Amino acid sequence: MVELEILTYPDQRLKQVSPPVRQFGEELRVFIARLEFTMRGSPGGVGIAAPQVGYFQRIVIVDVSAKPKIPGHGRMVLVNPEILSWEGMTRGREGCMSVPDFTGNVMRAERITMTAFDEEGNLQEYLCEGYEARAVQHEIDHLDGLLFLDRLVSRHTDLFRRKKYDNKICNYSA
Repeated sequence: MVELEILTYPDQRLKQVSPPVRQFGEELRVFIARLEFTMRGSPGGVGIAAPQVGYFQRIVIVDVSAKPKIPGHGRMVLVNPEILSWEGMTRGREGCMSVPDFTGNVMRAERITMTAFDEEGNLQEYLCEGYEARAVQHEIDHLDGLLFLDRLVSRHTDLFRRKKYDNKICNYSA
């Protein structure tokens, strides 16, 4: 399988709002498999949204299970996700495959309740907390044409150049 090309900032397509998925079936499952393959090919990648690869539909994959000691649901395919409620706010560092040279501090809800369809079209409900909740919120932002850059606490004090080692990006965040 070939990884999909990641759109990177300042590509204006990343500002596009994605419409909901209307059809579930084999074509959607094949795209989700390619999207997941692309996410897993990125060092430290814990999430990806369809708009990041130029596919403008409301599809997100989040899986924080590779991060030691971080609780989560494992692999979540979220089609047409909708956050129903959120609690608490916390500041945390985020990075993004679409913004490869920077990380930044962003305020996010500590806990969220959401619904989403899985790749088969079954409605699911999730309660996400901590790092997983942050990753989900980050990816859902992509569906609405937002990057973490749009949510920085301060562009002057909360944007950081990412460290690079041997031409590889060191990615420790969502």
